[in-house]
Amino acid sequence: MIALSLAEIAAAVGGQTHDIPDPSVQVTAPVVRDSREVVPGGLFVAFAGERVDGHDFAAQVVEAGAVAVLASRPVGVPAIVVDDVQAALGALARDVVRRLGATVVALTGSAGKTSTKDLIAQVLQRAAPTVWTPGSFNNEIGLPLTALSATDETRFLVLEMGARGIGHIRYLTGLTPPDIGLVLNVGTAHIGEFGGREQIALAKGELVESLPAGGAAILNADDPLVRAMASRTQAKVLLFGESAEADVRAENVRLTDSGQPAFRLHTPSGASDVTMRLYGEHHVSNALAAAAVAHELGMSVTEIATALSEAGSLSRWRMEVTERPDGVTIVNDAYNANPESMRAALRALAAMGRGRRTWAVLGKMAELGDEALAEHDAVGRLAVRLNVGKLVAVGGREASWLQLGAYNEGSWGEESVHVSDAQAAVDLLRSELRPGDVVLVKASRSVGLESVAQALLATGAEGEVAAR
Repeated sequence: MIALSLAEIAAAVGGQTHDIPDPSVQVTAPVVRDSREVVPGGLFVAFAGERVDGHDFAAQVVEAGAVAVLASRPVGVPAIVVDDVQAALGALARDVVRRLGATVVALTGSAGKTSTKDLIAQVLQRAAPTVWTPGSFNNEIGLPLTALSATDETRFLVLEMGARGIGHIRYLTGLTPPDIGLVLNVGTAHIGEFGGREQIALAKGELVESLPAGGAAILNADDPLVRAMASRTQAKVLLFGESAEADVRAENVRLTDSGQPAFRLHTPSGASDVTMRLYGEHHVSNALAAAAVAHELGMSVTEIATALSEAGSLSRWRMEVTERPDGVTIVNDAYNANPESMRAALRALAAMGRGRRTWAVLGKMAELGDEALAEHDAVGRLAVRLNVGKLVAVGGREASWLQLGAYNEGSWGEESVHVSDAQAAVDLLRSELRPGDVVLVKASRSVGLESVAQALLATGAEGEVAAR
């Protein structure tokens, strides 16, 4: 965080100082909400949760070196007391971003946000010091904490913005007003909460509505609902995609034998070849989005192509590919799932598994509302159409729909199996996997299927596994 005195912080958040002998003392280290992450010079934000109250750790964090606590009541140690801790955290982030003067790049979309954010960060940090959202820290608490991790040296602030309803992104853009706004796609993630794709588009488009006239809206030319957002902004519009009308586009898209995308990148300043380290053709769109941001910020096409070709995954459990010593390849994509990301992961599995036996270990996709049955059935059918060797559907009702879709699409009923839980899936795979097999593991976060990937990596691994 940039250095600010406790008096300056209190003024920014509208708080009162308590038990602070010297308000000129500065916070110079990160702002955190987890007492275990406090470092000397930091500020601890005390949230009162259902099971744990951060106020109870106030003395402990000050002893560990925190300068003060941002709290909703006096805690007997140096504190800035406010009526609403979450609102105060947002106000502090807004003040710090204003003082910082960095270029704020915000992005949203139904699928691919975190992977694209990681790509943008890896490209931009070649040009100047960059701070970005860790993992999926993209809500009303995670976003301001990310912004507050910026320092005086930070020139680019890359922020992922999530939404579960109308007004959520508008609120986030009020905390960290963006200079560049990127919308990736409008899909069916959280459609049960929104009520339809048109409502999702309305919510995602709040990002481009927040842009200033001198800013830039970067929109997916291949998604009609996203492209239509051009009418909702006063900012410059830059299109990316495979469409011939895109300003930043890909040509000659193909997959290597290992399932990694390669293409010719075209920008208004020239063209260059890209071969990615990531897996799956869906990363082409993510890469084009990142390239459009970098182009807008003045990077050359050669610099962008080189950075995209060298970029890896910064966030765990997202197409995380590891090969066991016995030749079995585990693809851990278990962080989350929606229909779009499920289809992309299955296509990546099919490409990676050319000439090899493939397994798709899948669980339910959450928050699909009335579309849940149809979407799970469609994913099960797609697995068969892509010639995935066997679908292992894990869990309850939604998993049974996955398996039924595969069963109805298949020829002999042997293309799929339904198991009750993660341990049953592990037991099945331990008994049937053989060298050379490729296993994809994917479901919504609540299912916890990362345990399957972890168990399979530990199985029979004498010596270290070889991560790719």
